[in-house]
Amino acid sequence: MRTTRRSYLAALGGVTTLGATAGCLGGSGSDALPEGCDVGNLDTVSSLPRPALGPEDAPVTVDIFEDFTCPHCQEFTLSVAPKIKSNYVDAGDVRYRFFDYPIPVSNWSWLAASAARAVQDRSDTETFFTFTERVYENQGRLSDDGYQIVHDIASDLGIDGCTVAAAADQESYRPVVEADRETGSERGVPGTPAVYVNGQLLDNYGWERVSGAIDSQLG
Repeated sequence: MRTTRRSYLAALGGVTTLGATAGCLGGSGSDALPEGCDVGNLDTVSSLPRPALGPEDAPVTVDIFEDFTCPHCQEFTLSVAPKIKSNYVDAGDVRYRFFDYPIPVSNWSWLAASAARAVQDRSDTETFFTFTERVYENQGRLSDDGYQIVHDIASDLGIDGCTVAAAADQESYRPVVEADRETGSERGVPGTPAVYVNGQLLDNYGWERVSGAIDSQLG
């Protein structure tokens, strides 16, 4: 559902990352959109379907709460998530669901989330997950070159990069991201990444812990 663009300026409370060192703070992000990206004001989007992979009737549901600027989320997305997908999602045993949970580590905790949702809104679930992986691959550059990064990744995936960069700048999907964060707060997310297997929060996000929890549910 779209409404006219409004400002969503209230910051939500901070949370420390699981296993993160104290004082994990990032920069404020770059100040300018890529050259030639003048798309005007975008509509604010207040709801989107849940990004998910795997059959809806899979016996196990794995819910992941992430912050795009959290280094532990980068490790999980690039090292653990592919194993979940290849071992369980592709076999039809797991429904894998993504939730935004900006801590925030930096402004790009919110901005990258809006960019990713703009990609979701203009493509399909597989493209959304590919975009998120590539953002994590470039995580260390977001504070300096974030708008150019999301622009270029989107363009490579066949989506208008200027619109995606503008969605980040204007935070036009902030209501969607805030709704996810509220869901995480209600479920007691202690930090990111938070991994739930059939509703149970795991005590760590390592592959052995996650695969063990899934296997125990599969019997």
